Amino acid sequence: MSLYCAIGTPQTDLTLDDLNQHLVQALNLMGSRQRVLLIPPDQSRKHSRAGELTEFAWQHFGSRVKAVLPALGTHTPMTAEQISGMFGATPKELFLEHNWRKDIVTLGEVPAEYIHLQSEGKLNFPWPAQVNHHIANGGFDLILSIGQVVPHEVIGMANFNKNIFVGTGGVLGIHRTHFLGAVYGMERMMGRADTPVRRILNYASDHFAQGLPIVYVLTVVGKKQNGLAVRGLFIGDDIECFERAAALSLAVNFEIVDEPIRKAVVYLHPSEYHSTWIGNKAVYRTRMALADDAELIILAPGVREFGEDAVIDRLIRKFGYKGTEATLRAVECDEELALNLSAAAHLIHGSSEGRFKITWSPGKLSSDEITSVGFAYRPLGEMLKQYNPEKMNQGKNLINGEEVFYISNPGLGLWAYRGRL
Repeated sequence: MSLYCAIGTPQTDLTLDDLNQHLVQALNLMGSRQRVLLIPPDQSRKHSRAGELTEFAWQHFGSRVKAVLPALGTHTPMTAEQISGMFGATPKELFLEHNWRKDIVTLGEVPAEYIHLQSEGKLNFPWPAQVNHHIANGGFDLILSIGQVVPHEVIGMANFNKNIFVGTGGVLGIHRTHFLGAVYGMERMMGRADTPVRRILNYASDHFAQGLPIVYVLTVVGKKQNGLAVRGLFIGDDIECFERAAALSLAVNFEIVDEPIRKAVVYLHPSEYHSTWIGNKAVYRTRMALADDAELIILAPGVREFGEDAVIDRLIRKFGYKGTEATLRAVECDEELALNLSAAAHLIHGSSEGRFKITWSPGKLSSDEITSVGFAYRPLGEMLKQYNPEKMNQGKNLINGEEVFYISNPGLGLWAYRGRL
């Protein structure tokens, strides 16, 4: 087990040249590699700097990079324009599309007894460790899994082996991890490196993936006055790499507010957010900071759908974001929802449970569509005039005598009221 790079503090500001230099130094320490697979995230995590790191790895290895497999999970495949915008000169012909319904191999199965234990007795099914068939059968001597560690609603802290078992995972594996996280409770997990879902993925790594030459390249990204800063870079092949990144992310990405927020406005950039499936990060990442009866306003010019997968989109439209109890009843009564547990988990995650109001202002979904799933609706143009992202500061703003808490990208952190911790 090796840790090739561990650089970062809450004040560190790594340039792209720094990232390239440290990555190349780490790659040289690994010795000669002839068949390399790169696994970055898609454009919804563009701020991770995974795009640049992928390009740097391709520049270093050249023709020894045989494929790039974006860890789509359930997301829509990337377009040629998105690939160019995120991965620069990396050749488009190297890119593969992960199909979570077809392209998978099961490496092994975490026993139901272990799931039962981790779910505190609520669930009793096995969990298949599923990965894209190229990972299992591609004959690679290096698999670089590239991404950002940041608080996450399903697993506590994003990335590490989640990029493999969920990002390139299959239907059953994705459904069951999401449902376990929802049943256990996302507010008990967000910002924590050791959670029930993470323990299951670690079990799979330890028991079924030891023969795979996976090395993780993990960034920690935070805010600075004029944009974003890479606060850390961690490269290694075991859990120490992740744990160090997670500890830094907790210091960098977790914002504590002294008073509950009465009104929050969250902006979803159209280049990253096209669906409520991804855009509901605005709900997940702010809910611990919102007051009872608060209003969360989501400005989403690029959002055009609910789910990125056609089946999940239809299930969201059918059942809506109606809260935990209603969703669990629906799982018991509807066979299709029971077979798509990640959709059920998402419906739970995206609900305020009646505690605060969620107002969506999407660019490409109608008022009827938004209200039919349980959200309030306000026209985007009207709300952009009232809450202009270009004129608001991160955090507290005073707009027409009203205090508004503004967040420019919910994917960059986690917000919580001190009294809820």
